[in-house]
Amino acid sequence: MTWARPSARRAFTLIEIMVAIAVFSIIIAAVYATFFAVMRGSQVGRKAAADAQRQRIALHTIEDSMMCIQSFQASPRYYSFIVENGASPILSFASRVPEIFPRNGKFGDFNLRRMTFTLEGAANGGKDLVLRQCPILMTMEDFPDEQKYPLILAHDVKKFDIECWDTNQLDWVGEWNDTNSIPPMLRIALVMGTSATAEKPATEYAVVRAFSVPSGMMPAVVQMGNAGGLPGQPPIPPVAKSPTGK
Repeated sequence: MTWARPSARRAFTLIEIMVAIAVFSIIIAAVYATFFAVMRGSQVGRKAAADAQRQRIALHTIEDSMMCIQSFQASPRYYSFIVENGASPILSFASRVPEIFPRNGKFGDFNLRRMTFTLEGAANGGKDLVLRQCPILMTMEDFPDEQKYPLILAHDVKKFDIECWDTNQLDWVGEWNDTNSIPPMLRIALVMGTSATAEKPATEYAVVRAFSVPSGMMPAVVQMGNAGGLPGQPPIPPVAKSPTGK
C-alpha cells in the first residue's frame, strides 16, 4: 500500500502580507486626503459665493431704498438725511420704498418709511450690516421687535463707509452736515471677510459702488404752497384757471 504525496502549494509570507497592508493603507490615506481636500475646497468656494451674493443683496437693498428718497425742507424732523462714519457708521433717510422691498408686509400700506443702515456687533464676535425701518410718522420705539430683530443684510462686515459728493468742494466727503438736503451722489464701500485662524487663512471681499441719487429736496416755500411760510418770502400766487374751471 502506497501513500500519495501531497502537492506543493505556494503561500504568502508574513512579510508579503505586511507589505500589502502597508501599501493598501497608503492608498486609502491618499484617497481620504484627496476627498477631504476637495470637500474643504468646495466648502470654501460655497462660502465665498454666498458672501459675494450677500454683498450684492446688501448693496442692491441700499440702492433700491436710495432710488426712492424723499425730503421736505419744512419737515426736517421726519426727512433728515444722516451720514456718520467711524466705528459705528450710520446711513439714515426717508424713502418711499417699492412694493418688493423687504418686510413690506410688516408695515402694510406705509411705504414711506425711515431707513436706517448700521454696522453692529454680532454674537460670533464679528459685525453685521443691519437695516431697521419704521413708518415716517412713527419712531423705532413703536416697533420694539424691529429694534431687537433688525433685517441682517450681511455678516462678517469689516468696513461700511459712506461718502457724499460735495458740490462745493467738488470732492467726496465722509461727513454730511447739511441734514436738510440730499447729496447728489453717494459712494459706499463694503468690505466683508473673516479673520485668519489656525485652520484657515483670512478672507476678504471688497466692493465700492457709487450711486446717483435721483431725488431732490422739496423747498419749504414750495411745500407750503401760497401760504409762503418763510420770512421774507412772498406767497406763491395761485395758478390761474381757464373759464371752464380746468
